Amino acid sequence: MPQDKGDPTDVPTDFEADLAAIDRIQAVPTILEVVCRTTGMGFAAVARVTEDRWIACAVRDDIQFGLQPGGELKLETTICHEIRQAGKEVVIDHVAEDQTYCRHHTPAMYGFQSYISMPLVLADGSFWGTLCAIDPRPARLNTPVTIGMFKLFAELIGFHLQAGERLAASEANLATSEADLLDERKTSELREQFIAVLGHDLRNPLASIDAGAKMLLREPLSPKGMTVVDLVQSSVKRMAELIDNVLDFARGRLGSGLTLERDARVPLGEVLEQVVDELRAAWPDRRIETRLAVTKTVSCDRARIAQLLSNLVANAITHGASEETIVVHASTLGGNFELSVANQGEPIPPATMKRLFQPFFRVAARPSQQGLGLGLYIACEIARAHGGSLDVTSDQEETRFTFRMPLAQAI
Repeated sequence: MPQDKGDPTDVPTDFEADLAAIDRIQAVPTILEVVCRTTGMGFAAVARVTEDRWIACAVRDDIQFGLQPGGELKLETTICHEIRQAGKEVVIDHVAEDQTYCRHHTPAMYGFQSYISMPLVLADGSFWGTLCAIDPRPARLNTPVTIGMFKLFAELIGFHLQAGERLAASEANLATSEADLLDERKTSELREQFIAVLGHDLRNPLASIDAGAKMLLREPLSPKGMTVVDLVQSSVKRMAELIDNVLDFARGRLGSGLTLERDARVPLGEVLEQVVDELRAAWPDRRIETRLAVTKTVSCDRARIAQLLSNLVANAITHGASEETIVVHASTLGGNFELSVANQGEPIPPATMKRLFQPFFRVAARPSQQGLGLGLYIACEIARAHGGSLDVTSDQEETRFTFRMPLAQAI
């Protein structure tokens, strides 16, 4: 791959506003994360493309391509200038087998075999740039689900860019009303499409992969085959968790918030024990102890409380001392339902503590750490939806996350 990818510290003045506009769209890092995880691509970017420039505005790079936000590629070395002229996406599953692009100079120059790029078009019809992804390996991209996902994400980015421009114009003129800034109908439509893609169009392929893996388990397999099937099922579970987290974030930020289905018929203690048992099975080398004293009826959304506990324990597994025990405590004393997860390890710095419950915030841990940085944010939203709170204390002895909700609201 070429080394002349531009200096991200020397962003052309004309493009500083474009980088800032993309940086203000909080969903962009999630979009790039989902794009890479659902397609298997190692590099994804949002690029500003003009008649003579190509500037990276946001980047996810898992293949060490070497391009950072603010970096520039020579326009004539990209395919994006062709997309700008045609106004249509380009999708390549396997460059070597593609009649149109097998001899194209761009794949040869940048060393990729799979490629997808979707135009970013503003509401007024003007071309802004592209949402693109590449990988040195072939990938199955030319499917309705993948193309539909890229189109939806491109529409979302384009809509937010247009809204940002309109907001800036309003602040400059002090004459445009709030009703003129956002088209509620368009916002609602994009919101529903976004949630539909996450909740339906991405789940269906995962369900098919999971069903296929289960069918293979009923067939005679070699040890290597069993290992591959186990990896497939593990990846399916991980992708389902990512989709759930992004879906909850979309509902919380783009929709009307998390919805609850309260039920007091099933003892909550049994639900909590089941969550911990599943985590013990997934992490057999970690010790997780439960101290449950849920003696009163708790009317809550059991699936959401289970999700909250799972997120907190997963956080303790990731950041706690691996040789120490994680303790889960639950009680219904003093008019409150209280659930806490405690672990030992390095205390959380005060500066980090202030940002723990923000979406997309991840504390640096081990190199293999995965996730979108939404676990604690969603746990906090679940607590709020129940009329409760999620707090954290951390010192040299332990780090403890505590969820409290009043039983008076849960009866």
